Amino acid sequence: MPDMTNAPKETTRLTSATLGRQNSRRAVNTAVERGSTVLFENAEMLYNDDVKPTYGTDGLSTQNELCRLIAELEGAQEAFILPSGLAALTLPMFAFLAAGDEILIVNSCYRPVRRFLDTQMKRFDVIARYYEPRLSPEEVLALATPHTKMIYVESPGSLTFDIQDIPGIAKLAKARGILTLCDNTYGGGILFKPLAHDVDLSMQALTKYVGGHSDVLIGSVSVTDPKLSQVLHDTIKAWGFFTSADESYLASRGIRSLHLRIKQSGDSALKIAKWLEGRPEVLKVVHPALESHPGHDIFKRDFTAANGLFMALFKGDGDRQSQAFLNKLKLFGLGFSWGGYESLATNSEPQIRGRARLSDEPDPYLQGSAVRFYAGLEDPDDLIADIEQALSVFQ
Repeated sequence: MPDMTNAPKETTRLTSATLGRQNSRRAVNTAVERGSTVLFENAEMLYNDDVKPTYGTDGLSTQNELCRLIAELEGAQEAFILPSGLAALTLPMFAFLAAGDEILIVNSCYRPVRRFLDTQMKRFDVIARYYEPRLSPEEVLALATPHTKMIYVESPGSLTFDIQDIPGIAKLAKARGILTLCDNTYGGGILFKPLAHDVDLSMQALTKYVGGHSDVLIGSVSVTDPKLSQVLHDTIKAWGFFTSADESYLASRGIRSLHLRIKQSGDSALKIAKWLEGRPEVLKVVHPALESHPGHDIFKRDFTAANGLFMALFKGDGDRQSQAFLNKLKLFGLGFSWGGYESLATNSEPQIRGRARLSDEPDPYLQGSAVRFYAGLEDPDDLIADIEQALSVFQ
């Protein structure tokens, strides 16, 4: 029999329909509570700032339940939800950076973040300086100047799965009074815990693994420092960001099966990646759980497992053959994002070419034809068979 005198494990805390909830006749799931106007019990409460919510944009019970679950998942003091993953990345930058400040950002970042910094934040005289993901924590901090107020980390990096020593960077940054912002979407709040490794701000695109069904757009930012929490709250309120009850309900529902789905997806992807390593059509398989992957030792130290994403470099001529390969796939959908139940594939060359050129060395990821795979919940043997029949374009 389990010892119920000890705190339940994370999977139980996130899945239970009874912990922290009243015993009564009710539905298992939190209700979808929609509303703009909130009625008060008396006139004295109307302008009392201690009373929440005062209006629908403060979030009602559906949003509050999702915030509770995300805080539990991230090990946070407070979690905030925003209307997309990108909003959850860009809002902290706007909240904590001012004119004349600098942000150090890893060159393997999510592409829309680069667009935001190089267009919108540039207008406000915030300087983005990109650094190579292979740099050690000491080398990253050596790039910091008195104007550096934030360091953006993402590991594994988008598309090329570059591994960073996030705990090392965060520790050195904290000693210098520099904030760290981590895109933790790959880890899904399960495979890696940024806030437990000195990171200040941990965000996720809940659109992906948390939502889990490719039908929701939502993001989150989580913190442990009450001072940071207050700045985020004030910025969100000032901008009028609001996440609907329907989106929040779908994300909360997705959390209940998150641990199972991310394991199934990760196991399938690793099986496919190992199979591809033995194929003559392949130049390189880019998967952080493979011992051949640069930084595998750091990944193994910090992450409990890999998720369902990886990239393969085929012996092709670039975009033309990668697109021909994609067009022959039958089970993999062709589309952006990931984390849903369905397997997806895209060619990666256009996004890799869009990165900042930080050296004269040729980009190893632009050799051959680059395809990113996401393994969903289909049987991995069927996915392998689908890839195998499409490999004829490289023969």
